[in-house]
Amino acid sequence: MSALDHLLELQANDTAADQLRHRRANLPEQAELQRLAAVVAEKRKAFVEPSQQRADLQRDQRRLEDEIATVSAKITSVDSQLYGGSMTSPKEAQALQADLESLNRRRSTLEDQVLELMEQIEPLDELLGAGEDSVAEIEAEAERVRITLAEHAEELDAEAAKVAAAREPLVVGVDADLLVEYERLRPLHGGVAVARLTGSTCLGCHISLAAAEVDQLRRQPADAIVHCPDCGCLLVR
Repeated sequence: MSALDHLLELQANDTAADQLRHRRANLPEQAELQRLAAVVAEKRKAFVEPSQQRADLQRDQRRLEDEIATVSAKITSVDSQLYGGSMTSPKEAQALQADLESLNRRRSTLEDQVLELMEQIEPLDELLGAGEDSVAEIEAEAERVRITLAEHAEELDAEAAKVAAAREPLVVGVDADLLVEYERLRPLHGGVAVARLTGSTCLGCHISLAAAEVDQLRRQPADAIVHCPDCGCLLVR
């Protein structure tokens, strides 16, 4: 087997490694994860306004409940003064009774307002709860995709490791100068640096060479390093 034949085997190995790297970088599960992440982001974006509405309503509810607590404490105090047995003045008792009635009306009004707020909050809770359930389902699906992605990546990594191990003995069989030329050409031609000349066709670029070009190439010594005049690949004749 000639040095260029050894180089063809090395090229096949490197092509396999390139293909594995491409597959590893473009696993369909990766695109699916990106799609699912975009769906989740869009759903969470839709939660922003109703979440803010609910937060505003809950803040108002807490404010009213704090006021109810304050009014209730005043009612307890007035009630204690009015019925505690220490009241001697009918006029003062009448004033306290009026305060008590006013405070009870105020508390009733505040409680009605709290109920109104709770009625407004309830549909928002249902909407946001349903949205969170939907997001949870998508995230569970994303987790399943991540597991599958990891499995496929592991398989490709193992295959790539085998291909890499097989490269070492192939490199040994190639002349150092020829290997340097090969490594120089690979990035210039999409990873393909050497190809066989079959008939008049270069299998690197699949272009048929002129008869004169083919004749000139075939007149070169068997171990001469020659290039395709069209794509520049090393040619194995």
